Amino acid sequence: MSNKRFIKTATELDAMRESGRMLASCLRFIISTVEVGMTPKDVSAAVGQELKMLGGEPAFKGFEGFPDIICISTNDQVQHAIPNAVPFELGDIVNFDFGVRYKGMITDAGTTIAIGGEPTSKRDAELLMATKLARDTGIDLVKNGCRVGDVSAAIEGVLKKHNLGIVKELVGHGVGFELHEEPEIPNYGQAGTGPTFKTGMTIAIEPIATTGSGDIYVERDGWTLRTWDKSRCAQFEHTLLVLDDGYEILTEL
Repeated sequence: MSNKRFIKTATELDAMRESGRMLASCLRFIISTVEVGMTPKDVSAAVGQELKMLGGEPAFKGFEGFPDIICISTNDQVQHAIPNAVPFELGDIVNFDFGVRYKGMITDAGTTIAIGGEPTSKRDAELLMATKLARDTGIDLVKNGCRVGDVSAAIEGVLKKHNLGIVKELVGHGVGFELHEEPEIPNYGQAGTGPTFKTGMTIAIEPIATTGSGDIYVERDGWTLRTWDKSRCAQFEHTLLVLDDGYEILTEL
């Protein structure tokens, strides 16, 4: 692939930093306010107002026809769930995946929490801990010259160590001018293979793991993904900037 198109200018990066700051603020807002009895629709409405106050625009709204501003996926819902009116219950494992556009530049991030504050089972706690660890382990390898396969293999190693299923259909990706840019960044792979990261690229790294097999299907709404075996799922995602000898996280919570 040609990397030139995906290198951001200083002005574009300034806009992405502000976009990322807004996105992180919105996710912190969700974490601090969501509770038992609230619904995904409640969260969507509240975070929409929060983002408007901050001065950003929701990047997901209308993307390929998506009807809401945020994806809120609960328990065996894997990703892309449209906010509904089903109240959260104590111990639900819920992923909030959000995107923000500011001055034309997009950041993408997500976090998964247990409703009520703490997971109600050791396996749920391991799912959250290991998926977040996989993200951070992959991120720590990012720098100019690193290959996609290096990050992918590191993520896979953490998830396999904790006997978690990998949702292979869903991958990390470049982000910035568009919500999804090259390169794709799978959560499994072989070190030393794949495209090379270059200074000035902006990428989203997002392990998506389940307590079961990792096999998924699409619901009738055409968006919501679920695990076939009803196992629970988690996703943790950051947008980051590739630097000469490391990275800058643009969506740091």
